[in-house]
Amino acid sequence: MQTRRSLNTIIIALLLSVGSQTWASKKEWVTLTDCQYVDSKDNDGDSFRVRCAEKEFRARLYFVDAPETTLVYAERTREQSLHFGITLDETMKAGVKAKERVKELLQKAFVLRTLWATAAGRGRETRYYVLIEVDGKSLAEILVSEGLARVKGVGHVLPSDEKSRSYVDRLTALEEKAKRERIGAWSTATEEKKETNREQD
Repeated sequence: MQTRRSLNTIIIALLLSVGSQTWASKKEWVTLTDCQYVDSKDNDGDSFRVRCAEKEFRARLYFVDAPETTLVYAERTREQSLHFGITLDETMKAGVKAKERVKELLQKAFVLRTLWATAAGRGRETRYYVLIEVDGKSLAEILVSEGLARVKGVGHVLPSDEKSRSYVDRLTALEEKAKRERIGAWSTATEEKKETNREQD
């Protein structure tokens, strides 16, 4: 009887161990190299199709939100126009620039890191949160520093173990610099437009 109990205890411990290892593996960053940008009508500055080896999927950048290119999601576009202090039309033009810039940057092979965490969206296709590096530079940082995205959205502890809050602070500093230098979407920003946008809401 004692032997059976001991055996059961060992089996349970082994199962728990295997289960915890499986769970832990789901939380580990996966690095995919030699990835390619895939043209799609739904691509924009922060969400686009990619192909890494045989796997093709829709990627959504961690930490940033690029302007919308249309008024399909009107509430979000209005929110973005308020954030940048620009009109809805200027917001969508900035969104097109962000989309074109991402396509330009990702014409060469790039590195993608993901936890395979799904990103909520209104489309039917599953999107996965990612970090992307091109020529050793973070795509999120490039977009923010060029005034083509704002710091917003979901974040996570980075593969380097840098805390999310620390990285957000660094991105915010880049955004403030782009705003001061009136780069990208910030180039036509005015307080008057912010007030006008609020009145339209």
